[in-house]
Order: sequence, then C-alpha cells, then structure tokens
Amino acid sequence: MQNYVTLTIDGAPVRASRADSVLDVAIEYGICIPHLCHVPTISDLGACRLCIVEHVQNGRSKVTTSCTLRVQEDMVIRTNTDKIRKLRRNIAELLVAEAPNSRAVQDIALRCGVKQVRYPFRNKTCTLCGRCVRLCAELWGARAIGFVGRGKDRRVDFPFGVRPDFCKECNSCIDLCPMTITPCDGPMKTGEERLCGKCEGQLLMNENFPDFCVWCALGEGFGCARHA
Repeated sequence: MQNYVTLTIDGAPVRASRADSVLDVAIEYGICIPHLCHVPTISDLGACRLCIVEHVQNGRSKVTTSCTLRVQEDMVIRTNTDKIRKLRRNIAELLVAEAPNSRAVQDIALRCGVKQVRYPFRNKTCTLCGRCVRLCAELWGARAIGFVGRGKDRRVDFPFGVRPDFCKECNSCIDLCPMTITPCDGPMKTGEERLCGKCEGQLLMNENFPDFCVWCALGEGFGCARHA
C-alpha cells in the first residue's frame, strides 16, 4: 500500500503520510490553521471547531474540522476562504465570550480577526476542549477525569465528583489546560471582561499572507505546535 499521498492545500501541492491529518500536514508546511483542542500525539475529536477547512470534492465543498480529516490522494483543501474566515471568526468570538480569562483563547480570537464581542461574557473556567481528558486517558491510561453532563451542564470532573485513588496526581491535565495562563494584565473580574487585543501587532508581519504561519508569539501560551 502507498504510504504517501499528494494533496493540494490552498492551491499548493504537498506530500504527506497517509496517516496524517490535514491539520498536521498544514502545520508541517507552515500553513496557519488556528486550533485549540489539538495536541500532537493525542487523538483528535474536533471539539473547538476552530480548525475548520473546506474539503472540495467533485466541485462541491464541505466544511469539516481539519484535525479529524485524514489526507487522501488528490484531496483539495482550502483553509482561508471568505466562508471559512467568517465561520472561524464567529467560533472564536463565541469562545472568547465564554472564557475571556485565557490568554490562549484571547490569542486565538485575535488570530481569527475578532474585533469586538457581540455575545455576553460568561467568564467560564473551562473551554471543554477535552485536552485534559484525552491526555489522562491516552498518555497516562488513568481515565481519572472525563466529561460529565450534557448541554450547558457539560463539564470536566472526577467520577461522582471525587478524585479516584487511581488518579496519578501528575498535574498534566493542569499543565495542558488553556485556562492556566491568564491574559497579560491578569484575571478579569466578573463584569469587567473584554477582548484584550494587545498583541495585535504580532499580526502586522503577515497582513499580506494571512494563511501563512509566521511563528509569532500567539500560541506560546497554550502549546501551539509551532512553539512546542
């Protein structure tokens, strides 16, 4: 079986391992696709929806998460169309409204072009990205934490709300959480939440190439693969 395939991303032909996701390949080639829930070496579930792209087949495009989309021969991917930018910007706006006290979320909102937040701030302490849950299960094999509840009551917690004896207390879940690094000015109090925007200057260097990763400081706070 062929181990490598050739696909097209934003008009450029690229070669990739058949086992890779579109997001992995884009990161490798320096194509910027904003993402939050993705962690290298851990399975993806497309929870944050930020890494959406257009997958073109037979002249029709389908919007899908690039982290869960495996590469295929002759695949055509568009990462930075007007449609994708608009959808991604709205997702990032919702995310920063939910959890403004995360530098990771603030950085992503800025990278996605969010200039104002039209939704009410809720100041939640969890983005439901699932990074901690997958790390605990797949890397440590502990499964000490997981998702509990549905809808607005969905959260990450211990079984029955009690830390189990098999929890290794390694704090890896905390280290990987995008909420552990607060905005540069510190935590925002309830009622004082805002879109920070202080790092906007980081984007000036790629105004003419918005889909190209310029290794800016955005992403350092949550383990962006370009800074890992």
